Amino acid sequence: MPAKDLYHDTVRVALEKDGWTITDDPLILTIGLRSVFVDLGAEKLIAAERGTEKIAVEVKSFLSPSPISDLEIAWGQYFLYARTLQKQEPDRILYLAVNQTVFQTLFAEEAGQLLLAEPGFRLFVFNSATEEIIEWKP
Repeated sequence: MPAKDLYHDTVRVALEKDGWTITDDPLILTIGLRSVFVDLGAEKLIAAERGTEKIAVEVKSFLSPSPISDLEIAWGQYFLYARTLQKQEPDRILYLAVNQTVFQTLFAEEAGQLLLAEPGFRLFVFNSATEEIIEWKP
């Protein structure tokens, strides 16, 4: 089992504050003979007639000396997990979770904008001090 990201517990609390129920910690997906571990799985009752919305969340801290290297890793993980979810749990939507500082810096730059413009990419921004989700994209 991989080590938890620095903000793992912060994101878990933020999701719970936002009304999500954590169903998996981690969410384990299998790809052939291999397993991958998405940080969190959660669900939320939207409305009685709409049913339950399910998400998977990959938390990233972007703490290495190279933000571009962190972005490359996050991008690769995101799309590997997204494709796997399409096959195994097509009703679950994948999100990348990043803190507000990373979003306001790296994702404001052209490199981050490339990822934000990628079709099907979803992200949410959290405040690590208040443990709250402050923005969902899209």
